[in-house]
Amino acid sequence: MKLALVFPGQGSQSVGMLQSFAESKPVRDAFAEAADILQQDLWKLVADGPAEDLNSTVNTQPLMLIAGYAVYRAWREAGGDQPAIVAGHSLGEYTALVVAGVISLRDALPLVRFRAQAMQDAVPLGTGAMAAILGLDDDAVRAACAEAAQSEIVEAVNFNAPSQVVIAGHKSAVERAAALAKTKGAKRAVMLPVSAPFHASLLKPAAARLEQYLVNVTFNSPQMPVVNNVDVATVIDPQQIKNALARQACNPVRWVEVIQHMGRAGATHVGECGPGKVLAGMTRRIDGALQGFAIADAASLAQAVQTFRQAA
Repeated sequence: MKLALVFPGQGSQSVGMLQSFAESKPVRDAFAEAADILQQDLWKLVADGPAEDLNSTVNTQPLMLIAGYAVYRAWREAGGDQPAIVAGHSLGEYTALVVAGVISLRDALPLVRFRAQAMQDAVPLGTGAMAAILGLDDDAVRAACAEAAQSEIVEAVNFNAPSQVVIAGHKSAVERAAALAKTKGAKRAVMLPVSAPFHASLLKPAAARLEQYLVNVTFNSPQMPVVNNVDVATVIDPQQIKNALARQACNPVRWVEVIQHMGRAGATHVGECGPGKVLAGMTRRIDGALQGFAIADAASLAQAVQTFRQAA
């Protein structure tokens, strides 16, 4: 049995999402550390909202990083195994890098806040959009984007699971591509409530700013393999890790391939560590041979620890 852990990104947040961990010392200690670093009480924001502030990109990104990391600390303190390999979906890649010892929490939280602001600044509010296309294969989604662009930008940016692709770009082009995808056989095309076209090439200015910011951040070689989103590769050179992170901002998240890579590396169980259960569900759809499970609250954490003890 070989454990992989994956960390969710933006979109899995909700008010009260960590309430079952309210009495968990490792979780509360992690949030206290984050409050000291950012001079902001993220636990209060999680517990009480308001949702509008919780969903503001500059809050959501550091919040989801500390949430995933805090749950990981709770998992380890409860006796959960150290993973053999890790990855994270979009923003979650930063959480994975903290867990792997590449970036300190003290550096990672300001880094993702900067990333959030850079992504938001790259495209004026209301100019960009994203949509989820369900029930259409990757090539058909790409074809719909190419046909709908009409001198604007719309691209496939998240390959999340078989027949589940997210597109992003100029709002009008995304709307055209979503409508066109339906005519090509998509079961659904859903506009997403986001404030920027994440991972689209429109975010190249954000990637350039991120690259400059990363120059002054200390990165270490990973203590465990981290599969990155942009190249689906495990990289050990700190400078190459920085380069991949910068490019990730304006390039697709290749999540299907990330999970397949973990399977080829020998992973048998893939645990989603942090709020939400979306990645766990995707794992089972991507590779039926992998056991996908969620460590999303105190109950699922206890169950996962018990399951692994019995299997050991």
